[in-house]
Order: sequence, then structure tokens, then C-alpha cells
Amino acid sequence: MISGVPHLTTALKGPLLRLEAHLLKQQMQVEAWLREQWLATPAPFYASVDLRNAGFKLAPVDTNLFPAGFNNLNPDFMPLCIQAVQSAVERVCPRAKKVLIVAENHTRNLFYLESLETLRQIFEQAGLEARIGSLRDDITTPLVIELPSGKACRLEPLTRSGDRISVSDFSPCLVLLNNDLSGGRPAILEGLEQELTPPLVAGWSDRKKSDHFTHYQEVAEEFAQQIDIDPWLVSPLSLQCGEVDFMDKNGSECLASNVASMLVSIQKKYDEYGIEKEPFVIVKADSGTYGMGIMTVKSADDVMSLNRKQRSKMASAKEGLVVDNVLIQEGVYTFETLGEEQAVAEPVVYMMDHFVVGGFYRVHTSRGVNENLNAPGMHFEPLAFSQPCNTPDKQGMPDTEPNRFYAYGVIARLALLAAARELATDQV
Repeated sequence: MISGVPHLTTALKGPLLRLEAHLLKQQMQVEAWLREQWLATPAPFYASVDLRNAGFKLAPVDTNLFPAGFNNLNPDFMPLCIQAVQSAVERVCPRAKKVLIVAENHTRNLFYLESLETLRQIFEQAGLEARIGSLRDDITTPLVIELPSGKACRLEPLTRSGDRISVSDFSPCLVLLNNDLSGGRPAILEGLEQELTPPLVAGWSDRKKSDHFTHYQEVAEEFAQQIDIDPWLVSPLSLQCGEVDFMDKNGSECLASNVASMLVSIQKKYDEYGIEKEPFVIVKADSGTYGMGIMTVKSADDVMSLNRKQRSKMASAKEGLVVDNVLIQEGVYTFETLGEEQAVAEPVVYMMDHFVVGGFYRVHTSRGVNENLNAPGMHFEPLAFSQPCNTPDKQGMPDTEPNRFYAYGVIARLALLAAARELATDQV
């Protein structure tokens, strides 16, 4: 596995170097403020955050509460994962001895199964017995799948008795959801007496990206006030646009109008910072994942002129989820590139409890600096972070490897805090 930091376009590093340097200078204030926040609002059990590094700003563009890339983390960071899991379990279910991981349904995705097995092993190394349960109707007996890494992933059918779920005779204290519920909330998981984390309201059957980014904007503004920066440097502008039907074009005029308004707002910030780049907007499904229901637009006309294939692509998401609400989000360039091909890259940061446990780069050889990299059919080359995100080098340059990773870790934890507040609001 290769490690290292993709090249960041030098001409655009100025504002970000200042931001990285400022975060280093304010490290004690940053960490003290975050500690206070976790006391007020405990973090989700785990999460991953997609970041975009434009050189002039560093911001999250997606927060996943059911992360599925644990196999891509640097194996050297396994002790961080184990300690973080122990902390998270002590908080949500202190007496737990057994944990049941409820998996996604796509058992043919070997990369996902590698992640599941890695996650199961993290629990076992943390001192808990761990098994993996499946919601698939066609899995009626244990299914063992051999993996490219040489490991094997054992999936077992979930059963329910009273208010408890189990696999075979394994009845756990703690149930860990690793299924984003794009297909809805399964009845078998409702009303359990066992501790279920993350809660069902964290799934895409309930959750909205627009709610998350509303909370994130509030977090960014509070954080920016603490360390005296412009919150725009760490936050994408965003707004929700509801009641959109891409197939019959209902709501298209409203969507186009909102896109035009967003582009004007972005241009004002670009003018303020002297950024000579073309603003763009990302229109994405307000629920769902896997890079589905996402498009890049540079003008209101782009929305009005969608052809049937493009409209069909935008109209549906994972597991047939119908897209009828969208999030309009400021497009954040990524100017990190890898190798001679200058493949576009973006960092993905992984957290368990409120601890950063590592990350990697998502790399795409056929996408541009203003496009979504989490796209079906993408060429995916995981690059594990070679150093932790929580150990900056104050003697080094702001953009050295540990310091850039520290900046990533700070912004990712802001997104984690937004998710914590989001879930706390939903569970009231």
C-alpha cells in the first residue's frame, strides 16, 4: 500500500497555508473547545467524512454515519481503532461483552466485506466477541465468503425473539448498525431492548443531508468565532430545494433559480478572496449515498437543459430510493492530485467515538477537479494516511504531512460534531 500526501497545486496554497498555520497556532484552543462540545453532545459511534481541499478552503462535502472502508485504513493505526472502540462501547453499553454487526445487503461487494471483517476484528481485538448478521431474505444459513486479502467474512441470518435479535444462539448486548437503511427501516430492528447504535433515525430513511449541513454551518460559525477565522473557509454554502421531480420536470424552475442564487453567493466570496476560478454547484439527492443522484452544474441553464438520461440518473438513488428533495451545495474544488497522471484525489477521514483513527485518499483517474469522485464505476486507489491526524508537527511547515492531516482531522471532527447535534435533535 502506498502512503503519502497528493500534490496540492502550489499557486492556490496561500489561504489554506494560513488556515493550517492558524490551526496549529490555536491547537490548544481548538482541542479545548472540542472537548467541551463532546461533553455537551456525545459523538456518534463512528463516522467517515469526505473532505475537499481547494487550496483556498478546506471543507466537508459528505458525512457518512455507516462507514464502510475500514479495510483501507493504515494497519499501523489499528491500536487507535481498538482504543476508540473501547471508549465508544464504554459510553453506549458499558457492560457489553458481545456485539452484533448488522450488514448492508450488497454481499457481492468484496471491498465492503473486507471492511466488515476488519471492523469485526477491531471489536475482537478490543475484547468483545463479534459476529455479523444479514437482513437478506435469501441468507437462511451462515454464508462464508473468501476475500482477496485471504480473510473470510461469515454472514449469518438475523432472527428476532421478543425484543431481541440474534444470530444462531449469539444474543448480544450491543447491536452495531452498518446498514444505511436506504431501503427503509426494517421491522426486525424496531423497538429492540438491546442497545442499537447508531440509532435508526441515522439511516437515510429518516436523515437529510440538508439538516446535517444546517447543523454544520452552525458548528462552523461557532468554531470560527473561537479561533477568529471566516467560517466560509471551512464550510460549503448550501440550501435545500424540495419537491423536485426530475422525470416530469416539476420544480425545475425553482431548482434553477436557487442554483443561480447560489452561484452569485459563491462568486461574491471568490471576489472577496481574489479567487480567479469559475464557481460551480453540486446538486445532490437530500438522502442517500454511493455517489448516486449527484451532478455538477455551472449555470441555471445546466438544470433546465438536462436530457432524459441525465434526469433519469438524478431521479433515483440506492435501493430504488426516489429523489424528490435535493441539496444545492457550493462546489468545492479539489486541487490535490496524485502521480504522473495527476489523478484527482480527496481525503476521507475515519472516526470512532470522537477520535480520529485514520483515513485515506479517494482517487479518480477520469474525473475533474470540480466533479464528484465517489462515482459508480470509479477507479478507486486507497492511499492510507501514513501518520495520525492528531499529532501535528509545530516545528515543521504548515503543509507538511502531519500538519495537513491535523487540519483534515479538525475539519472532520467539526462535521462529526454537526452529526452529533443532528442525531440529538432527531431523538428528542
